[in-house]
Amino acid sequence: MLNRLLIFSFIICSAIASAQEERDFVHQTFKDTRVINGHSVETEPKGQMKFIISHRFGSVSGGIYEMFGLDEATIRIGLDYGITNRLTVGAGRSGLEKTYDGFVKYKLLRQSKGEKSFPLTVTAMSSLAIRTLDFENPERTNYFSSRMFYANQLLIGHKFGGFFSLQVMPTHVHRNLVESTSVANDVLSLGSAMRIQITKMLAIQTEYYYTPPGQLPEDVFSNSVSLGIDIETKGHNFQLSFTNSRGMIEKFFIGETRGNILDGDIYFGFNITRDFRIGERR
Repeated sequence: MLNRLLIFSFIICSAIASAQEERDFVHQTFKDTRVINGHSVETEPKGQMKFIISHRFGSVSGGIYEMFGLDEATIRIGLDYGITNRLTVGAGRSGLEKTYDGFVKYKLLRQSKGEKSFPLTVTAMSSLAIRTLDFENPERTNYFSSRMFYANQLLIGHKFGGFFSLQVMPTHVHRNLVESTSVANDVLSLGSAMRIQITKMLAIQTEYYYTPPGQLPEDVFSNSVSLGIDIETKGHNFQLSFTNSRGMIEKFFIGETRGNILDGDIYFGFNITRDFRIGERR
């Protein structure tokens, strides 16, 4: 039922998109294709490749013995590529659980202003992740399909003037294998994100994913909360981040966030992106 709903929504949005003639489109609702952990409504321009390094240290609750988390680290390295100005594909590898991931992302609708205005930018994103860590119990029959995880998102954003942007992200995550019967295979979550441009080169971004009760044990898992400080330079985007999620793909930060901010479970980290032009412009 959910898949049919997603397909129906995609068809409707595609029909509206085809009706969008040349308009005065709003650009850079977010300055990058990521907010902090999750995706933004933005896609890569045609022929452009983005190299991404995402790094999270350990929890600051480890204190001076763990150098407030600096003794531990998890990392994701990824590449995104713009097939068209609206269509982006990407892949990455996370050290956490030795996970490979890939995604496809398409900008269905674009915010525009003027006589033919449209209020929203809407982007669809689907991803696949494969966990390659050794199975905990090699004695039982383990299937390759048990390593696979999926996520589907609609990213809906609006830019208010030149300094403030909002985004909501209804999300579906499916895990083929979960750790116990008390954990749901399918998780529905609603994300929200905000960007405030402080100066030409400095901005603050926040990201929050709310997972309604009844899907995950509340005494084990938490909602993902993140704060990022963006520093933009020519060709690079550098972001300092603070989050209660160790992982940087949907499988981790939506379905497996265990950090409690009130207990000091805050992971400091950074994201670095670099764009390369490897194909002809549109």
